[in-house]
Amino acid sequence: MTKTFTYDDVVRYLYAETTENENEQIVEALALDDNLMNFYLDSLEIQNQMNKITRTPSENVISEVFRYSRQFSPRKSAALLY
Repeated sequence: MTKTFTYDDVVRYLYAETTENENEQIVEALALDDNLMNFYLDSLEIQNQMNKITRTPSENVISEVFRYSRQFSPRKSAALLY
């Protein structure tokens, strides 16, 4: 019996969250289904672009984190204050 794979299965495959048996079946499904293959290729490109994103906090945020951390003694455990 042939299993039908969804886009969710392709995303799981993309992030290596599938079993070896599923991998083989998904690769076969990708070879046979152009829509699934196009989704995989688009998702792969999006994943690569997302991996290039870097976020840098502003100097103000860094200063606030340091200011907050200085209020605690290094010998005593810090309780988070909200």
